[in-house]
Amino acid sequence: MKSKLLNKNKIYLAIFIGLSISGYLVYSEVITTDFLKSWETVSFSSRTFFYLLLAIIMMFFRDLGYVLRLRLLTDKKLNWLQSIKVILIWEFASAVSPGVVGGSAVAMFILKKEKINLGKSTAIVFITTLLDNLFYVIAIPVIVGLIEINQLLPEGLHHYLTQFWIGYSIILAITLTLFLSLFVYPQLIQKLLLFLCKFSLLSLYKNKAKQTGADIIMASKVFTKKPLLFWIKLMTSTIFSWSSRFLVVNFILMGFIALSFQSNLLIFAKQLVMWLVLLVSPTPGGSGVAEYLFDTFLSEFIPAGALIVLTSIIWRLISYYPYLFIGAFILPKWLGKTN
Repeated sequence: MKSKLLNKNKIYLAIFIGLSISGYLVYSEVITTDFLKSWETVSFSSRTFFYLLLAIIMMFFRDLGYVLRLRLLTDKKLNWLQSIKVILIWEFASAVSPGVVGGSAVAMFILKKEKINLGKSTAIVFITTLLDNLFYVIAIPVIVGLIEINQLLPEGLHHYLTQFWIGYSIILAITLTLFLSLFVYPQLIQKLLLFLCKFSLLSLYKNKAKQTGADIIMASKVFTKKPLLFWIKLMTSTIFSWSSRFLVVNFILMGFIALSFQSNLLIFAKQLVMWLVLLVSPTPGGSGVAEYLFDTFLSEFIPAGALIVLTSIIWRLISYYPYLFIGAFILPKWLGKTN
C-alpha cells in the first residue's frame, strides 16, 4: 500500500502538476487583467497585515480542530505530536490528490502506521467523513434560511441551481449511508469487503478483508457506546475547523476592502458552494479550479484587476501551498521512522 499511495515520484509529480496549473492560471490572470496598471489601486496598511495575520491564525485553528477531533476518536492513544503529524500528512495527501479522490485512503494507512488497527482506522476515517458531510448538510439549510438561495451562485449561473441541489442530495445520501453503515448495520461493510474479494485480483486478501470487517464491527460497537458529550465535542471541533477554513477568505478580503456583516455572511455561504464543486475537481488539491472559483464566486466583492489576482494568490499561499511543502518535508522522515 505504501508504494502505491505514498510513492515519492508520484507525490512530487502531483506537486509539480498542482503548482504548474496554479502558476499558469495566475499568469493568465495577470496578462488579461492589466495587472501592472491596476496595481496602483491596491493599498497596504496596518489593517491589511492585521487581517492577514487573522487569516493565518484561522488556518492554525482549522488544523487544531482536526487534531482535537483525532485525539478524541483515537481515545488519546496518539499524543499531540503524533496527532499533528498525522493531520499534516493527511492534509498533504489531500493537497496532492484530485478533489474527487481526497486523502481518505492514505489516512487509513497513516493511522495504521501509528498502531491503530485497520478496522478502527477505517471507522475513524468514515466518522470524520460523516462529520464533515454533516456540517455541510446542516450548514446549507441554515444559510438558505438567512440568505436568498439565488445569491449563492454567481450572476449568470443561476440555472445551475438544480445541479446544486442534486449535489446536496448526493452529500446527504452519502451521510446517511455512512451513518447506517457505522452505527446501524456495520456488518454491511464486512459483507461488501468479502464480496469484492470474490474477484480474482482481490481473492488473496479475503482473510485480511474478513479481519478488517470484524475490526470495523468491533470499532462500531465501541463508538456506538460513546456518551452524547463525546459526539458533541466531535461535532463542535468539526464546526470549529470548517468555520475557520472559510473565515480565511473573509479575513483576506477584509484586509483590502470594507465588508458589511451581510457581505461577510454571503462570502462565507458562497464557499459552501465552492467546496461542493472542489469535491469533484480532477486536479491535485483543486489546483486551477480553486483559483477559477475564487474569481467567479467572489468577484462581485473585489474590484477587477490586480486585487482579485492578489487575494486569490494570498488565499492559496495560506491555505494550500504550505501543506505541499510541510508534507513533502515531514513525509520521508515519517515513513523512515515507521517502516
